[in-house]
Amino acid sequence: MSYILPKNNVQISFSGGRTSAFMLYKILEANNGLPSNAKVIFTNTGREMEQTLDFFEECSDRWNVNIIWLEYDVVDNKIFYKEVSHNSASRNGEPFEKLITKKKVLPNVLMRFCTIELKINTAKRYLKNPLEVGWSNWINAVGIRFDEPDRLNRPEKKDIFTRWYPLAENKVTSEIINEFWKKQNFQLKLPVIKDKTIYGNCDGCFLKSEDQLALLCREFPEKYDWWLDLENKHKDRGDYGFFNKARKLSSLKDNVDNQQDWVFEQEGYFCQKNLGECTG
Repeated sequence: MSYILPKNNVQISFSGGRTSAFMLYKILEANNGLPSNAKVIFTNTGREMEQTLDFFEECSDRWNVNIIWLEYDVVDNKIFYKEVSHNSASRNGEPFEKLITKKKVLPNVLMRFCTIELKINTAKRYLKNPLEVGWSNWINAVGIRFDEPDRLNRPEKKDIFTRWYPLAENKVTSEIINEFWKKQNFQLKLPVIKDKTIYGNCDGCFLKSEDQLALLCREFPEKYDWWLDLENKHKDRGDYGFFNKARKLSSLKDNVDNQQDWVFEQEGYFCQKNLGECTG
């Protein structure tokens, strides 16, 4: 197995985490850079931490690779996208709020239209646009590791692109990722606990475990409140007014506010279940 790119058009999905950055590095190394038929795409939701955005920029500069920054947009009531940069990228959830306004409901565990629209379809709209790239089909390189069988074995829907998992093919595990970054002279400056990058992807994503959301609530209450405010605004929509109806953010916030700091040091106090992450 190798990281040599296929001859087809290739989208390299860069989520901003250590794993997708490792995948990009190995592809660049194996191909001596990127050919013209390969595009590195980052889709910004506006809920990424500033450290993630800085990490993108540093990867681009240090590895001399062009990363295309895209955001979901609505123009004249029609869904579109816009290309941004490190300086102009949204930082207060603007693309996410545009999507919720358009849908009139909140995404949830069973209805993850945020991943589909903010990430997958935004990249598709850009790559299909004849004024931009004009691809009719392509291969999407996604950073799923060998030690993530649940994510690898999910059924795939027929689409305009096919997925390629170079890390899984090369039997890359979280241990290999960790060893790689220990040797690098720059890092994603977010805490890593048990191989998980805390606050990676969307800061308050409803797929994150309860302990991660509790930490966000304590350490970055203004970020937590962005998600809570949306639930308060849409709670009259019933089940569609909560990101996770079994774990309402207002109840979790009350729980955090009423606990002493020791609770965050007790392993297993909060639910450890991790339902996955965005890989668009």
